[in-house]
Amino acid sequence: MKLSEFKFAVEQEFGAGYGGVVVDDLVLDRLGGRTARAALAAGVPAREVWQALCEATDVPLDRRHGPAVREPGAASR
Repeated sequence: MKLSEFKFAVEQEFGAGYGGVVVDDLVLDRLGGRTARAALAAGVPAREVWQALCEATDVPLDRRHGPAVREPGAASR
């Protein structure tokens, strides 16, 4: 997952306004107690950050691949 795909997925799942709040303020245990923005800045892959956000916010399993991705790994093809 590219960073642009991550940003698109966040916007589609959470909305333009709330998506920014989720990325900036939600502390994710799975990412060492960092926010999504801090994890990305530290070099954590966007796919891993997206999965942590999905887990923490109970995004349904069928939407965890992102809005433009139909199957795991399809975005990297």
